[in-house]
Amino acid sequence: MKLNGKVVVITGAGNGMGREMTLEALRRGARVFGIDLKAESLAETAKLAEAGDNFKSKAMDITDRSQCASLPAEVVAAMGQVDVIVNNAGIIQPFVFVEALDFEHIDRVMNVNFNGPLNLIKAFLPELKKRPEAQIVNVSSMGGYGPVPGQSVYGASKAALKLLTEALRAELTPTKVHVTGIYPGAIGTNIAANSGIKMDLPSGTDAPKMKMTPAPLAGKIMIDGIEANKARVFVGSDAAIMDKLVRLMPVKSGEIIYNQMKSILPH
Repeated sequence: MKLNGKVVVITGAGNGMGREMTLEALRRGARVFGIDLKAESLAETAKLAEAGDNFKSKAMDITDRSQCASLPAEVVAAMGQVDVIVNNAGIIQPFVFVEALDFEHIDRVMNVNFNGPLNLIKAFLPELKKRPEAQIVNVSSMGGYGPVPGQSVYGASKAALKLLTEALRAELTPTKVHVTGIYPGAIGTNIAANSGIKMDLPSGTDAPKMKMTPAPLAGKIMIDGIEANKARVFVGSDAAIMDKLVRLMPVKSGEIIYNQMKSILPH
């Protein structure tokens, strides 16, 4: 679906990949309704976009079902229609093993990363089905199919979103609503800070070598995938390699990842 003239709702639009997708979609002629928890972050995105009425926003919590339920009417009132929703907002967990992870963080990660997108999907589907063509885009993660020690519950939340995406695509086969799953690898964003997580990882020779995809490039890759109506979009060579690794060696892959990360794992 070419985005020119379309209305796109993007969560997490105040920073990172969500901001970059917002800016890229606007450059391609879309009108964007951005969602973020922080109003000041959305204001910064608006300042960078310089898009006038083509960018509107709302600060809200996507885990609040009542706010999500009323959002489609607000978007339609503000922009006349809704053609695409991009469930991008997400958080990571503290960098600890499951045994040491408290239930407060477990519940928060699952609520933001899985329940939030589900809330919006259920809210927007009736509107999307009215359009000649529409799209649901769910941003999962390389961690949703690759076992990453220290991010097990984060990975579980993204794995749940991955399967929801695939099942939803099957359910919507008879309709004009397309479904795209996006799987980013390591992206150069400040997701830890935005998740309220402090991560003191070693640097220098002890740190694992990790190539980051710059956030602007990630945003372009994701918007390219949306416009091409791809079922699956891998962002970064690490995401594509991990996909192959876990399918070829489902057990061994976990050991390989553990050994590569051993120097930074909690003890």
